[in-house]
Amino acid sequence: MQLSVERGSDRLAVHLHPVDDPAAPLVVVFPAMGVPGGYYKRFAVALNAAGLGVAVADLRGTGASTPAPSRSSRYGYPETVDDVAAVLDALAEHRAGRRTILLGHSLGGQACVMHLARRGPADVDGLVLIAVGLPYWRDYPRGQRLGVLAMTQTVGAVSALLRVWPGWGFGGRQARGVIRDWAYSARWGRFPATVCTPAQLAAIDVPALVVSVDNDRYTPRGVVDHLAALLSGAPVQREHLTSDQAGLALDHFVWVKAGAPLAARITAWLPARQPS
Repeated sequence: MQLSVERGSDRLAVHLHPVDDPAAPLVVVFPAMGVPGGYYKRFAVALNAAGLGVAVADLRGTGASTPAPSRSSRYGYPETVDDVAAVLDALAEHRAGRRTILLGHSLGGQACVMHLARRGPADVDGLVLIAVGLPYWRDYPRGQRLGVLAMTQTVGAVSALLRVWPGWGFGGRQARGVIRDWAYSARWGRFPATVCTPAQLAAIDVPALVVSVDNDRYTPRGVVDHLAALLSGAPVQREHLTSDQAGLALDHFVWVKAGAPLAARITAWLPARQPS
Protein backbone atom coordinates (compact mmCIF):
# COMPACT_ATOMS: atom_id res chain seq x y z
CA MET A 1 0.00 0.00 0.00
CA GLN A 2 1.27 3.48 -0.82
CA LEU A 3 0.23 6.93 0.34
CA SER A 4 0.93 10.21 -1.45
CA VAL A 5 1.76 13.37 0.50
CA GLU A 6 1.43 16.64 -1.39
CA ARG A 7 4.22 19.15 -0.71
CA GLY A 8 3.57 22.09 -3.01
CA SER A 9 4.94 21.16 -6.41
CA ASP A 10 6.43 17.95 -4.97
CA ARG A 11 4.74 14.70 -4.01
CA LEU A 12 6.14 12.29 -1.44
CA ALA A 13 5.49 8.55 -1.55
CA VAL A 14 5.03 6.61 1.69
CA HIS A 15 5.11 2.80 1.52
CA LEU A 16 3.11 0.96 4.19
CA HIS A 17 4.06 -2.46 5.58
CA PRO A 18 1.29 -3.21 8.11
CA VAL A 19 0.91 -5.95 10.69
CA ASP A 20 -2.30 -7.55 11.94
CA ASP A 21 -2.12 -5.99 15.41
CA PRO A 22 -3.64 -2.47 15.15
CA ALA A 23 -1.98 -1.50 18.43
CA ALA A 24 1.54 -2.51 17.36
CA PRO A 25 4.13 0.30 17.39
CA LEU A 26 4.61 1.98 14.02
CA VAL A 27 8.17 2.54 12.81
CA VAL A 28 8.38 5.41 10.31
CA VAL A 29 11.55 5.07 8.22
CA PHE A 30 13.35 7.93 6.46
CA PRO A 31 16.04 6.75 4.00
CA ALA A 32 19.55 7.87 3.17
CA MET A 33 20.29 10.44 0.49
CA GLY A 34 19.46 9.05 -2.94
CA VAL A 35 18.24 5.69 -1.61
CA PRO A 36 14.68 4.71 -2.65
CA GLY A 37 12.26 3.46 -0.02
CA GLY A 38 12.02 0.11 -1.78
CA TYR A 39 15.59 -0.64 -0.71
CA TYR A 40 14.33 -1.03 2.86
CA LYS A 41 11.67 -3.63 2.06
CA ARG A 42 13.74 -6.53 3.43
CA PHE A 43 14.34 -4.55 6.61
CA ALA A 44 10.63 -3.72 6.86
CA VAL A 45 9.78 -7.42 6.55
CA ALA A 46 12.12 -8.19 9.47
CA LEU A 47 10.50 -5.46 11.57
CA ASN A 48 7.06 -6.85 10.67
CA ALA A 49 8.19 -10.30 11.81
CA ALA A 50 9.15 -8.74 15.15
CA GLY A 51 5.61 -7.39 15.49
CA LEU A 52 6.22 -3.81 14.34
CA GLY A 53 4.25 -1.92 11.71
CA VAL A 54 6.38 -0.01 9.21
CA ALA A 55 6.00 2.99 6.93
CA VAL A 56 8.89 4.00 4.64
CA ALA A 57 8.88 7.51 3.19
CA ASP A 58 10.75 8.32 0.00
CA LEU A 59 12.67 11.59 0.36
CA ARG A 60 11.92 14.34 -2.16
CA GLY A 61 12.86 13.45 -5.69
CA THR A 62 13.86 9.90 -4.76
CA GLY A 63 12.18 6.58 -5.48
CA ALA A 64 8.46 7.05 -6.06
CA SER A 65 8.51 10.69 -4.89
CA THR A 66 8.18 13.16 -7.76
CA PRO A 67 9.42 15.13 -9.58
CA ALA A 68 13.11 14.34 -9.89
CA PRO A 69 15.41 17.14 -8.65
CA SER A 70 16.12 19.74 -11.32
CA ARG A 71 17.62 23.19 -11.66
CA SER A 72 14.27 24.63 -10.62
CA SER A 73 14.25 22.67 -7.33
CA ARG A 74 14.78 25.17 -4.51
CA TYR A 75 14.38 23.04 -1.42
CA GLY A 76 17.05 22.23 1.14
CA TYR A 77 17.19 20.98 4.71
CA PRO A 78 14.34 23.19 6.03
CA GLU A 79 11.88 21.71 3.54
CA THR A 80 13.25 18.19 4.04
CA VAL A 81 12.68 18.55 7.78
CA ASP A 82 9.16 19.90 7.26
CA ASP A 83 8.50 16.81 5.12
CA VAL A 84 8.98 14.65 8.23
CA ALA A 85 6.10 16.46 9.94
CA ALA A 86 3.98 16.20 6.79
CA VAL A 87 4.53 12.43 6.59
CA LEU A 88 3.63 12.00 10.26
CA ASP A 89 0.47 14.03 9.74
CA ALA A 90 -0.46 11.93 6.69
CA LEU A 91 -0.06 8.79 8.82
CA ALA A 92 -2.33 10.09 11.60
CA GLU A 93 -4.99 7.46 10.98
CA HIS A 94 -2.41 4.66 11.01
CA ARG A 95 -0.71 6.03 14.13
CA ALA A 96 -3.82 6.51 16.27
CA GLY A 97 -3.47 4.69 19.59
CA ARG A 98 0.00 3.39 18.74
CA ARG A 99 3.54 4.28 19.68
CA THR A 100 5.37 6.05 16.85
CA ILE A 101 9.08 5.45 16.40
CA LEU A 102 11.07 7.59 13.97
CA LEU A 103 13.87 5.59 12.32
CA GLY A 104 16.39 7.30 10.09
CA HIS A 105 19.34 6.21 7.98
CA SER A 106 22.05 8.77 7.13
CA LEU A 107 20.35 11.93 5.74
CA GLY A 108 16.95 10.52 6.77
CA GLY A 109 18.17 10.24 10.34
CA GLN A 110 19.48 13.79 10.28
CA ALA A 111 16.05 14.94 9.08
CA CYS A 112 14.39 13.11 11.99
CA VAL A 113 16.76 14.74 14.49
CA MET A 114 16.21 18.20 13.03
CA HIS A 115 12.43 17.62 13.06
CA LEU A 116 12.51 16.85 16.79
CA ALA A 117 14.74 19.87 17.42
CA ARG A 118 12.32 22.19 15.63
CA ARG A 119 8.97 20.67 16.63
CA GLY A 120 9.64 18.95 19.94
CA PRO A 121 8.58 15.37 20.73
CA ALA A 122 4.88 15.99 20.05
CA ASP A 123 3.46 12.48 19.64
CA VAL A 124 6.72 10.73 18.74
CA ASP A 125 7.73 8.11 21.30
CA GLY A 126 11.23 7.20 20.26
CA LEU A 127 14.06 7.77 17.78
CA VAL A 128 16.26 5.14 16.14
CA LEU A 129 19.33 6.25 14.21
CA ILE A 130 21.21 3.67 12.15
CA ALA A 131 24.42 4.78 10.42
CA VAL A 132 23.60 8.43 11.09
CA GLY A 133 26.02 11.22 11.86
CA LEU A 134 27.07 14.74 10.99
CA PRO A 135 29.69 14.32 8.24
CA TYR A 136 32.10 16.72 9.97
CA TRP A 137 35.46 16.26 8.34
CA ARG A 138 37.43 16.55 11.59
CA ASP A 139 35.62 13.53 13.09
CA TYR A 140 36.88 11.09 10.45
CA PRO A 141 40.01 8.98 10.95
CA ARG A 142 43.14 11.08 10.55
CA GLY A 143 44.07 9.75 7.12
CA GLN A 144 40.61 10.50 5.67
CA ARG A 145 39.91 13.99 6.99
CA LEU A 146 41.29 16.16 4.20
CA GLY A 147 39.82 13.84 1.57
CA VAL A 148 36.36 14.12 3.17
CA LEU A 149 36.66 17.91 3.33
CA ALA A 150 37.75 18.12 -0.31
CA MET A 151 35.03 15.75 -1.54
CA THR A 152 32.15 17.37 0.34
CA GLN A 153 33.10 20.90 -0.63
CA THR A 154 33.72 19.94 -4.26
CA VAL A 155 30.29 18.34 -4.49
CA GLY A 156 28.83 21.49 -2.94
CA ALA A 157 30.62 23.75 -5.41
CA VAL A 158 29.65 21.65 -8.44
CA SER A 159 25.98 21.57 -7.42
CA ALA A 160 26.00 25.35 -6.95
CA LEU A 161 27.59 25.82 -10.38
CA LEU A 162 25.24 23.41 -12.17
CA ARG A 163 22.23 24.40 -9.99
CA VAL A 164 21.59 20.70 -9.31
CA TRP A 165 23.75 17.75 -8.20
CA PRO A 166 23.70 15.22 -11.07
CA GLY A 167 24.56 12.31 -8.76
CA TRP A 168 28.03 11.66 -10.12
CA GLY A 169 29.20 8.75 -7.96
CA PHE A 170 27.52 9.96 -4.79
CA GLY A 171 24.06 10.51 -3.34
CA GLY A 172 21.96 10.29 -6.47
CA ARG A 173 20.49 13.34 -8.18
CA GLN A 174 19.82 16.04 -5.56
CA ALA A 175 18.51 19.59 -5.30
CA ARG A 176 21.33 22.06 -4.87
CA GLY A 177 19.86 23.29 -1.57
CA VAL A 178 20.12 19.81 -0.04
CA ILE A 179 23.76 19.54 -1.14
CA ARG A 180 24.50 23.09 0.05
CA ASP A 181 23.25 22.32 3.55
CA TRP A 182 24.94 18.90 3.62
CA ALA A 183 28.27 20.48 2.60
CA TYR A 184 27.82 23.12 5.32
CA SER A 185 27.41 20.45 7.99
CA ALA A 186 30.53 18.67 6.70
CA ARG A 187 32.53 21.90 6.87
CA TRP A 188 31.38 23.17 10.28
CA GLY A 189 30.12 20.12 12.18
CA ARG A 190 26.67 21.55 12.82
CA PHE A 191 23.37 21.98 11.04
CA PRO A 192 22.63 25.35 9.42
CA ALA A 193 21.24 27.73 12.05
CA THR A 194 18.27 28.37 9.78
CA VAL A 195 17.22 24.76 10.48
CA CYS A 196 18.08 24.21 14.14
CA THR A 197 20.58 25.30 16.77
CA PRO A 198 22.75 23.29 19.18
CA ALA A 199 20.46 24.42 22.01
CA GLN A 200 17.44 22.98 20.22
CA LEU A 201 19.28 19.70 19.69
CA ALA A 202 20.21 19.58 23.37
CA ALA A 203 16.54 20.10 24.29
CA ILE A 204 15.43 16.88 22.55
CA ASP A 205 14.31 14.48 25.27
CA VAL A 206 12.89 11.60 23.24
CA PRO A 207 14.52 8.23 24.02
CA ALA A 208 17.03 7.42 21.29
CA LEU A 209 18.73 4.24 20.09
CA VAL A 210 21.86 5.18 18.14
CA VAL A 211 23.53 2.37 16.19
CA SER A 212 26.75 2.43 14.19
CA VAL A 213 27.86 -0.49 12.01
CA ASP A 214 31.14 -2.06 10.93
CA ASN A 215 32.97 -0.88 7.78
CA ASP A 216 30.96 2.33 7.45
CA ARG A 217 33.21 4.74 5.59
CA TYR A 218 30.50 7.42 5.41
CA THR A 219 29.59 7.43 9.11
CA PRO A 220 32.32 5.73 11.13
CA ARG A 221 31.97 5.55 14.89
CA GLY A 222 33.48 8.96 15.60
CA VAL A 223 31.04 10.65 13.24
CA VAL A 224 28.07 8.87 14.86
CA ASP A 225 29.40 9.76 18.32
CA HIS A 226 29.54 13.45 17.38
CA LEU A 227 25.82 13.55 16.59
CA ALA A 228 24.89 11.40 19.59
CA ALA A 229 26.75 13.83 21.87
CA LEU A 230 24.62 16.70 20.57
CA LEU A 231 21.53 14.90 21.94
CA SER A 232 22.66 15.71 25.47
CA GLY A 233 19.12 16.05 26.85
CA ALA A 234 17.90 12.70 25.53
CA PRO A 235 18.29 9.26 27.09
CA VAL A 236 20.59 7.80 24.42
CA GLN A 237 21.35 4.10 24.13
CA ARG A 238 24.51 3.89 22.03
CA GLU A 239 25.24 0.56 20.31
CA HIS A 240 27.48 -0.82 17.59
CA LEU A 241 26.56 -3.72 15.29
CA THR A 242 29.47 -5.85 14.13
CA SER A 243 29.63 -8.02 11.05
CA ASP A 244 30.04 -11.08 13.28
CA GLN A 245 26.83 -10.24 15.13
CA ALA A 246 24.99 -9.63 11.87
CA GLY A 247 26.31 -12.74 10.16
CA LEU A 248 27.43 -10.81 7.08
CA ALA A 249 29.93 -8.13 6.08
CA LEU A 250 28.31 -4.79 6.92
CA ASP A 251 28.77 -1.29 5.57
CA HIS A 252 26.79 1.97 5.33
CA PHE A 253 24.15 0.33 3.13
CA VAL A 254 24.37 -3.44 3.61
CA TRP A 255 23.13 -3.24 7.22
CA VAL A 256 19.53 -3.40 5.89
CA LYS A 257 20.17 -7.13 5.30
CA ALA A 258 20.75 -7.52 9.05
CA GLY A 259 17.08 -6.93 9.77
CA ALA A 260 16.60 -9.72 12.30
CA PRO A 261 19.37 -8.71 14.77
CA LEU A 262 18.46 -5.04 14.41
CA ALA A 263 14.76 -5.75 14.92
CA ALA A 264 15.64 -7.66 18.10
CA ARG A 265 17.63 -4.70 19.41
CA ILE A 266 14.84 -2.26 18.57
CA THR A 267 12.11 -4.33 20.22
CA ALA A 268 14.26 -4.82 23.33
CA TRP A 269 14.83 -1.05 23.53
CA LEU A 270 11.29 0.16 22.69
CA PRO A 271 10.32 2.96 25.08
CA ALA A 272 6.95 3.33 26.73
CA ARG A 273 4.35 5.68 25.29
CA GLN A 274 5.41 9.29 25.82
CA PRO A 275 2.96 11.46 27.79
CA SER A 276 0.96 13.80 25.55
